[in-house]
Amino acid sequence: MTRIKCCGMTRVEDALLAAELGVDAIGVVLTAHSKRQVSLAQARAIVQAMPPFVATVALCMDDEANFVQEIIDTVRPSMLQFHGSESDEWCKQFGQPYLKAIAMGEGAAALYQLHDHPHAAGLLLDGHGLGEPGGSGKSFDWSLMPRDLKQPLILAGGLNAANVAAAIGVAKPWAVDVSSGIESAPGVKGHGKMREFVAAVRAV
Repeated sequence: MTRIKCCGMTRVEDALLAAELGVDAIGVVLTAHSKRQVSLAQARAIVQAMPPFVATVALCMDDEANFVQEIIDTVRPSMLQFHGSESDEWCKQFGQPYLKAIAMGEGAAALYQLHDHPHAAGLLLDGHGLGEPGGSGKSFDWSLMPRDLKQPLILAGGLNAANVAAAIGVAKPWAVDVSSGIESAPGVKGHGKMREFVAAVRAV
């Protein structure tokens, strides 16, 4: 079964619908690099609204360590996600499970990064370029998804209800991560699009 993460949540009602649809995780973006950034208070409200067994992920990108610690203390997410140039040593200092995003905008040249974070709970391969935030809606060559890594791989970038089945067929990821592909505006999830996306994944 392919797991589903719906990221870039800015409204409690959108996150609640994701939970009702049976998604495995929701994500909130705290970094100022993103147009989907929410405040600590907004993120906490979304996380606290989640029912049991729905993981909550807080996304950062080259943020200061004291801010990441404030996220942990205030929002209390299940997991952190780092989208910048953070090293494995830097990410693991917080003692929290974390995902590391790999910017696949360079194509095959980006694959060398896959072995740089041995302590990551999973690696998220996204279609954006190096130094760019996630949620860009850009896809990459799904056939580049490796099959020989021990860490779970999460496919992101340009996914929507129309192409996610094909993407899963090619990449065979542990999970898929969607943000812009289920939006009516940046950070505002279209409930019909969300339902269609989850149904398309479940049908594979």
